[in-house]
Amino acid sequence: MNLGGAVAIVTGGGTGIGRAVSESLARAGARAVVINYSRSKEDAEATAASLKALGCEGAAYQASVADDVQVKAMIDETLARFGRLDVLVNNAGTTHFIGHADLDAVTDQVWDEIIGVNLKGTFYCSRAAAPALKKARGAIVNVASVAGTRAVGSSIPYGVSKAAVLQLTRNLAMALAPEVRVNAVAPGLVATRWFRKPFGEQSASEQESRTAASTPLQEVATAEHVAQAVMGFLGSDLVTGESILVDGGKHLAY
Repeated sequence: MNLGGAVAIVTGGGTGIGRAVSESLARAGARAVVINYSRSKEDAEATAASLKALGCEGAAYQASVADDVQVKAMIDETLARFGRLDVLVNNAGTTHFIGHADLDAVTDQVWDEIIGVNLKGTFYCSRAAAPALKKARGAIVNVASVAGTRAVGSSIPYGVSKAAVLQLTRNLAMALAPEVRVNAVAPGLVATRWFRKPFGEQSASEQESRTAASTPLQEVATAEHVAQAVMGFLGSDLVTGESILVDGGKHLAY
């Protein structure tokens, strides 16, 4: 897929993986990237400014991906402003950090919030974008997680939501073919602010070191590593319905 002149939407695009993907799209020649955010306005606007320096128009747009009405408005306004949509990266995500053995802590509110953003949000964005993506013969890349393939991760609902995203990827690949390709990247531990926040800087660094030591490639993934995988799918014209783990081979030792 030639990204020269392309228009993209990256949900959760202002920080971490989303920012790395947005900047990678700009470097690949995208004309405009809509940087979706829910609460991180300053980060989204800073990312938009970084894209301008790369010769790409960045537009910060506030919308909860868990709200179908807001999602449809985002797609409509993107098309009204830029005239087309070529790429959708469903990166927005949320979690609650709950030990897997603590079943009583997994409330209906926890389920609803995580499924609402991670799974329903991915579906809402893909459904709303589908007509424009079909017209452009574009592509969708969903950000899942290794927690969707193994009994690991921040909480049971998080892992279940990401397993569902992987299945949704396969279903959408069939539903939107042949015009739109749909693939997923499934990172393991990624050294971002989102990961470090609940642990504190010192304990997060210790966990990163332990993870690196037990990983075949001896390295913890960064947001840029995940962005590389996203861009790889965008550049692969005959691949759809697939997922790739981005964890330095850590999953091989589970």
